[in-house]
Amino acid sequence: MSEEFSRANGRTLLSYTPDLRLFDATIRDGGLMNDFYFEDDFVKALYKANVKAGVDYMEFGYRASKDMFDPEKFGKWKFTSDEDIRAIVGDNDTDLKISIMADAGRTDYKDDIRKKDESPVDIIRVATYIHTIPTAIAMVEDAHEKGYETSVNIMAISKSSGVEIESALELLGQSPVDILYLVDSYGSLYPEQVRRLCDRFLECAEKYGKKVGFHAHNNQQLAFANTTEAIIKGVCYVDGTVSSLGRGAGNCPLELLLGFLKNPKYRIDPILSFIEKEMIPLKESGLKWGYDIPYVLTGILNQHPRTAIQFQKEDRKDYRQFYIDLMDNF
Repeated sequence: MSEEFSRANGRTLLSYTPDLRLFDATIRDGGLMNDFYFEDDFVKALYKANVKAGVDYMEFGYRASKDMFDPEKFGKWKFTSDEDIRAIVGDNDTDLKISIMADAGRTDYKDDIRKKDESPVDIIRVATYIHTIPTAIAMVEDAHEKGYETSVNIMAISKSSGVEIESALELLGQSPVDILYLVDSYGSLYPEQVRRLCDRFLECAEKYGKKVGFHAHNNQQLAFANTTEAIIKGVCYVDGTVSSLGRGAGNCPLELLLGFLKNPKYRIDPILSFIEKEMIPLKESGLKWGYDIPYVLTGILNQHPRTAIQFQKEDRKDYRQFYIDLMDNF
């Protein structure tokens, strides 16, 4: 396998990959577990840790529509205003770039996303399903015209057919988007599937002059393995979250990626300090996330984790019955 990768792009498990960029999505993906109620001190500590660790991008949250989502029911990082970001980063006189995510069809992007020269944000990542690709492209065109870097993150890729994926990539290839993101939303993919999907994305990226990114979920304890496969295949952007904090089973742990990547600019120790000071108390406060049997089952069955999240909220332990219920809806 490593010989095949070496022939394809020169990367191996020991490769130094200076073109790779590391994304921290802790606040954005982790916010799905606490309705985005992170204190400013927590966010600022993470920002400082990322800067010291050499992380390339930090995603602060969503830019969600306040007409569609009640601000009284969510913390401010659901809406992530430029002013709230500036309160954390100031002028951001660092090498770290700032990201926000905008869901296709759930963002008032024409009004709520200002021109780049008026904002601390560097990149707009548009999250979309296959069927909302046209909306995602309109959002990318708007963000591109306003001066931002852009990505389109195709969610729930494990639910899409080959024909759908090919059509989506062709449409995106012809758009001004910079990065094509492959997203294992349900944590259901295995390394062999990741390799094949990466081949499709990379082929399109080469044809149209794009880059490729990968975002993993850890339902089957494969987020790190799948991310390293994507790196070796030639993906240039990868996501992680500190202590795997993210929706349901969480994501690829950022600290594992910092330990794996051979670029000397990356340091793991600032993130370890953040875990000691911030993540351990967060978990001790009662916030639950990470590998657990309900998430395993939705991952195995390639289903959205919402049922597993509800199972956890109800503090249920009847795993066998939960599995039977999932199978009835399979």
